[in-house]
Amino acid sequence: MDLYSLFTLTLLAASSAFTPGPNNALVAASGVNFGYRRTLPHIFGIALGFAVMIFIIGLFLGQLFQQSAVLRELLRWAGVLLLLYVAYKIATAGGLTDSGGQSRPFRFIEAAGFQWINPKAWAMAGAITAQFIDPIATVQTALIISAVFVVTGLFSASAWTFLGQWLSQFLNSPERQALFNKVMGALVAACVFGLVFE
Repeated sequence: MDLYSLFTLTLLAASSAFTPGPNNALVAASGVNFGYRRTLPHIFGIALGFAVMIFIIGLFLGQLFQQSAVLRELLRWAGVLLLLYVAYKIATAGGLTDSGGQSRPFRFIEAAGFQWINPKAWAMAGAITAQFIDPIATVQTALIISAVFVVTGLFSASAWTFLGQWLSQFLNSPERQALFNKVMGALVAACVFGLVFE
């Protein structure tokens, strides 16, 4: 990959990673409810999970998903339903719940797995791999793309988590925090509808 392509890829990765979307809304809510340290598994799950996803799509699945409209639609609607469920859980409880009914942040494996049903992640992965994978050097370019997204993912998820943690000082009552959770749940739902109807 030449320097111009790498620069373009990095700008594209940064702009897509920092813009509002389901991942960023989720880590911001987690920052408010659980703080930065407890949100770290979620942050790493996003960054590494998406990088692995884009690598696999770049190597194996890109052509399959480009050719199968049914498969793309099934995955998209499964993602929509799960994201709406997550939005509901944020709006009503502040996060996921463990078996005892206590709120908790996403675990690493949940955040990494979430990328596979996130419509924004699929849209980005498909567009990026189609644009930047070199068929002559597939493995090398897939690794470079993945590395760029690990770095931008760590920075963006951390920034949104810190924003949430900073906001927590203004949300110092249960009522304010409940209102914030409702707003963040609505933001996740709005992101979903935006992705469905774009």
